[in-house]
Amino acid sequence: MKFLILFCLMTTIILGKSRSSVPMLPLLPGIPIEKVEETEDGMVTTRRLLSTGSLETRLEADVVVPLEIISDIEVKALIVDDENLEVPFEVELNKKPERAGIYRLNFSKTALDIDDDGVIDTEIFASQNIDSKIIKDNYVKITGKNISKEGTHRKRVYITVEVDN
Repeated sequence: MKFLILFCLMTTIILGKSRSSVPMLPLLPGIPIEKVEETEDGMVTTRRLLSTGSLETRLEADVVVPLEIISDIEVKALIVDDENLEVPFEVELNKKPERAGIYRLNFSKTALDIDDDGVIDTEIFASQNIDSKIIKDNYVKITGKNISKEGTHRKRVYITVEVDN
């Protein structure tokens, strides 16, 4: 009899070591069957749970990704003397608007003094409504007679997509 118990114990140890590659599943914690509460006046009450169970629910959500500008726009132009120039540019969005005519582009500045001499010499014109993923009706108008300083001039303009009221 002792030999049989020793054999079963050794077999269990050897088989347990060979199956070490299979992970063990954790045990679920025990659900308490009694709830102890203490009231404000110091009374202790014990409530016994009648039953326990699991609840399965389903959740569905609509996720809306807002319109965003995904293209960087850089306008380069060479202006000679009093030349007037219109430079077209495109704005690319992350998706096509779900409805036409409710979104518009908003620029941080539309009238620029590119050479900082106090006279407006550059204007940005853009489409009022956004109807497609790529907006092509935009241009920068540069008036050469208003530029008084020679050289390379840089200005940064921020563009956002807004809901048209």
